[in-house]
Amino acid sequence: MVIGVPGATPPQLHRGMTVLATVSLFIGTRSAWTDAMTSDPVVAGIISVCYAGILVCGVLALTARGRRALTRVDAGVLALAVVLVICKYWLNHAGTDEGVLTARAAAEILRGHPIYGQPWPGLFGTPKVGITKTMSGSADYTYGYPPLAALLAAPVHAVVHSTAAATLVTTGALLAGSVALWALLPAPWRPAVTALCLGFGLLPGYAYAGYPAITALALLVPAVVRWPATGVGGRLGRRGVLRAVCLGAACAAQQLAWFLLPFLLIGIYAVRRGELGPRPALAVLARYTGTAALAWAAINVYFAAQDFHGWLHGLLLPLTQKAILHGQGVMGISYYFTPGSSRLDYYSYATILLLIGLLAATVLFIRRLGPALTVLPWLPFYMATRSQDGYFLMMTPLWLAAAATVPTAALAGAWQPRLPRLNGRRGKAALAAGLMAPSLLCVAIAAASPPPLRMSVTPRFTHRPHSGTAATRVITAATVTAVNTTDERLTPHFADRVGQGASNWWTVTSGPATLAPHASATFVVRPQGGVHALPGGPNPRMYLIAVTGTPMTITTARIPLTARSS
Repeated sequence: MVIGVPGATPPQLHRGMTVLATVSLFIGTRSAWTDAMTSDPVVAGIISVCYAGILVCGVLALTARGRRALTRVDAGVLALAVVLVICKYWLNHAGTDEGVLTARAAAEILRGHPIYGQPWPGLFGTPKVGITKTMSGSADYTYGYPPLAALLAAPVHAVVHSTAAATLVTTGALLAGSVALWALLPAPWRPAVTALCLGFGLLPGYAYAGYPAITALALLVPAVVRWPATGVGGRLGRRGVLRAVCLGAACAAQQLAWFLLPFLLIGIYAVRRGELGPRPALAVLARYTGTAALAWAAINVYFAAQDFHGWLHGLLLPLTQKAILHGQGVMGISYYFTPGSSRLDYYSYATILLLIGLLAATVLFIRRLGPALTVLPWLPFYMATRSQDGYFLMMTPLWLAAAATVPTAALAGAWQPRLPRLNGRRGKAALAAGLMAPSLLCVAIAAASPPPLRMSVTPRFTHRPHSGTAATRVITAATVTAVNTTDERLTPHFADRVGQGASNWWTVTSGPATLAPHASATFVVRPQGGVHALPGGPNPRMYLIAVTGTPMTITTARIPLTARSS
């Protein structure tokens, strides 16, 4: 039988993908069932039925005779995944800081109040609602995302007066985006959509938390699938207009979409110019960009008119707030593995330069880099001072969309500038290295720079009694001797770090507010609440960090845990 015929025997690889998608549904399902047995037995019963469905789908995946039959099995696996995501959402929809902020913004929209520039400190402080601390020793309590997620949550909040209004929108967006991507991809790729978007549990966790980026992801799906076909023949058509509207709406949902935008525009222009020539390609790009801009403006115009300065500040906040170091990128060299750095700003410079370098490389080598266009925008985040893995993994379904619908052949005729003196592989490799070199140089400067303070820490301990158990040893304060080794006036703010994240700010009870160049001072600092539990384990480690916002610096000193109690 011929594989291209609907009734033909499906490729064995397709079967394997269906089996993997089916197996992925087991991830996290037992813990959800265990929680449901305590809080909601009806949901536990539904999950038990889903277990039977998973087993049946496993059998059918290996026994389906035709491609059409296997596609039906894939649809069944997708349906099971949707049911499980809904069950898990029912059990956990409280949200984290992003969901709480979005729900509050939705409530303020219903009241006709501004949502930007309004601090809401009362929303934070619980273990599930973290605070984004800034290098200036404060924290950010305002809404710092484009307005679409809050707009979508507003009518839901009119009925559901809780954070669930925001998490319901993001979970619904994830389900809608997953189903859309499943339908748009060729049949052999569809099981991968189920596994990646719903089965592995990575993206549903962000949806339950209320991350607006999930809404942006769902809107980017139509814009990315088969993107080289955008404007084919010089006409956008209905599909091109829909893609542009979705792109503009995604940019109005979360800032991550902004980073994909220039890469996508470069790719569309290059493909269309290779087909039509420069002027018609530019006309297609102008119509596409204009449509996206109109969609973005329509969503934002009310908020811009209400408070333009606050709206602009809120949209740019993630880029300007100077949040405290966090993530798995190269900034960890200065945060985790060395005593600090006096030039943390160079990590930000590296991020900008790498973004510019990648954009230039995309223009020059679109035929080679075009298939990876949905991955390239996230590389600069690895250089940033905030490089948490969520920036990478939340957009991974777009990687799959490109792999399935943007083959190298689709870019074979794309225009790229001629480089007469760089025709060989060595020349092109040298040019690519030159584009990346400025970013790497900035990383080297930031990582190699010494900490701005020469700091020593003397902790104070006491024992906190507990009824019926031995007293617990805690830290109550620390005396810090610091010498400013730079030519800058520094305003240090102190916190401790046990693992990967910093604590709340410690209070300076004695010591100057600022430290003059090459001056020394003694500070007495106390943890928030007056006491801080010591880390456990066979080899406990605890560090005191001192950070400054302008310039961005960090100094780390280990707190000796063997000192005598006071």
